[in-house]
Amino acid sequence: MLNSAGTPSLVAAHETDSRQLIAADLRSLIARIDISMRLIDAAMERDDTGSAAGSVDVVVLDDVTPRYATASATLNVCRTGLGRALQQLSEQLGLSRNQRG
Repeated sequence: MLNSAGTPSLVAAHETDSRQLIAADLRSLIARIDISMRLIDAAMERDDTGSAAGSVDVVVLDDVTPRYATASATLNVCRTGLGRALQQLSEQLGLSRNQRG
């Protein structure tokens, strides 16, 4: 059963390990951040190559690139944090499985 966000409902959580659902959600968030970072990189490239191409006499003062760079850096921090959370959860899952025998 899926809710409107496309994630498994809490009713189904008792049938599966909730930690596995959390890990899957973290992986999904990391993948979405990677996509966003690629989109930002592409926009920065487009802005760099699209403005004043072929003109030596034109100087472009770019006030957008710092915002792209800031957004990209912030997403990178988020990705790192999510990666750590996923690693810790995975280690915990490994311990739980080993403790079961």
